[in-house]
Amino acid sequence: MPAWLANEPERFSTLLVAWQAQGGRHDLPWQNTRNPYRVWLSEIMLQQTQVTTVLGYYERFLNKFPTVTDLAAAQSDDVLALWSGLGYYSRARNLHRCAQQVVSLHDSEFPKTAEMLQTLPGIGPSTAAAIASFCYAERVAILDGNVKRVLTRLLAFDGDLAQSKQEKQLLNLANRVLPLTELDQTMPRYTQGVMDLGATLCTLRKPQCGACPVQILCQGFAQQQPERFPIKTRKLKRSSQQLFVLLAQQPDGSVWLERRADSGIWGGLYSLPVFETEAQLMTALPTELQSDVKLLDEFKHVLTHKDLYLKPFKTAWHTGLAATLKIDSEISGWYRPDEWPQLGLPTPMRKLLSGETQHA
Repeated sequence: MPAWLANEPERFSTLLVAWQAQGGRHDLPWQNTRNPYRVWLSEIMLQQTQVTTVLGYYERFLNKFPTVTDLAAAQSDDVLALWSGLGYYSRARNLHRCAQQVVSLHDSEFPKTAEMLQTLPGIGPSTAAAIASFCYAERVAILDGNVKRVLTRLLAFDGDLAQSKQEKQLLNLANRVLPLTELDQTMPRYTQGVMDLGATLCTLRKPQCGACPVQILCQGFAQQQPERFPIKTRKLKRSSQQLFVLLAQQPDGSVWLERRADSGIWGGLYSLPVFETEAQLMTALPTELQSDVKLLDEFKHVLTHKDLYLKPFKTAWHTGLAATLKIDSEISGWYRPDEWPQLGLPTPMRKLLSGETQHA
């Protein structure tokens, strides 16, 4: 480990705080606030999602649910509908549950320590640390992907982050380099600064070391191999799955949708019926329609660790047929063309219903 870490661990935070004031990001809508609701909302949305994608969702959420009390009182379907297209839908379900617990257990006030924040649904150590440091100036380190990259390069930390003990060691080091004085001002700026550095200069590929404010301290730069870090050997294998989708449509354009179970893929969202086999799809149809289905173009939808190959079948629902499909779903039915766009729908289903998959 570098000598400055043992003798002057505050050097890193001092340089970083000064840089953030001049060269960091200042124009994002969730910055320059100590409102824990707004900080929490942005942190949840930004998990594994690009800033440019989050901007519109963040604004729409605040317009619809300006306070944690408003979000807690919302219907689950309304929350998922507003989240539709952002992906990782467990975040939305936990977001709603978290808001309800803040209201019911904490009198609508977010806890003021990272330790207490982690008792709420969907808030892990790094998110808790971000809220606590931004809003309450707690001296606690975040350790998201950008920060791991910055710190492993800074310290030439060659521990394998696929191992929990190595990640824990990095967290201990992250806490050692935090600001020591004037925490009310330095902690929020430091936390923002280390995130900004990873997002703008200390990038995954081709880091801009020449513009880095802490280059003088960086061991990765000194070794002329910053891109060697971080080290993480375990990689999740990608898998693939074929699913069969039923697009049943009435003469007025209404389509049959079902609300999926809260667990599993697209949990809690409305979806066209999905089957693992073509035979299962056919069995769900009335006998009169089983020979009157049209196969549409198959298309691919990419999830984090899985490729879905969706094979859609379309059928026209004739007048006089039974009003329902033979599907085991507690909430399902026909939705008009002016109704389904307002529901929480998975991205591939929304594309299919909008006709966008014809060019996918």
